[in-house]
Amino acid sequence: MFFYLSKVFWFFIQPLNLTIFLLLAGLVAAMLGRRRLAATGSVLAFLILALSAWTSLGAMMLNPLEERFARPPLPERVDGIVVLGGGFEGAINLVRGGYELNSGGDRMVETAILARRFPTAKVVVSGGTGELFLEGEGDAATAPRLLTALGVTADRLILENKSRNTYENAVFTKELVTPKSGETWLLVTSAFHMPRAKALFDKAGFATIPWPVDYRTTGREGIGLFRDNPADSLQATTMAIREWIGLFAYWLSGRIDQPFPAPGG
Repeated sequence: MFFYLSKVFWFFIQPLNLTIFLLLAGLVAAMLGRRRLAATGSVLAFLILALSAWTSLGAMMLNPLEERFARPPLPERVDGIVVLGGGFEGAINLVRGGYELNSGGDRMVETAILARRFPTAKVVVSGGTGELFLEGEGDAATAPRLLTALGVTADRLILENKSRNTYENAVFTKELVTPKSGETWLLVTSAFHMPRAKALFDKAGFATIPWPVDYRTTGREGIGLFRDNPADSLQATTMAIREWIGLFAYWLSGRIDQPFPAPGG
């Protein structure tokens, strides 16, 4: 139920969709002669879209998430690497059978690099199909094609293809891997996603070393207008809002212990 409610809520609240719904509400209000209500809806829609696409709001919201877990020195020995899904174009790969990467593709590239650096480490790809409406191939189904092409042998791969969100990533991966005491596992995901991912793996009893990748900010953006192209700014704002809402929702539901998890927390 949590999965479906979160998907429906996010469909309505993400900036672009919310803008469309507000404009639609304003149009309906204008047709009914409710001019003040129509103007309010239109102004709110403009402000949401303008702040999301024309300002550095998204980068400023993403940066605290990305700075929360710094990348540590590599350990001498690594028993396994867990990479969370979200790096592939699932709909395209389902049809074309390739391994097209999206903006989160650094997760898979870094995993291949780490796998070559630690040739005896197991590589776990955790990620099924997490979309409610869109059809696509899960990352655990696509990843073997890319990773084997990059030199990671198939016998090292462990594929977790049932999870639909980060909570299920942690729970299902723990059940599949059953890590032993004293083992060293790296957790690879986007830097802005690491606080939630690390907290969920800790809660599941799976000790990992965070290895953030896919940084979206420099940390020097500051407050400003037109610091990036509008499409990228809108995407950054959307990702930041989604992650902060996810942290808060997971904390309220008891799935993580802190609203903004920190190292050692």
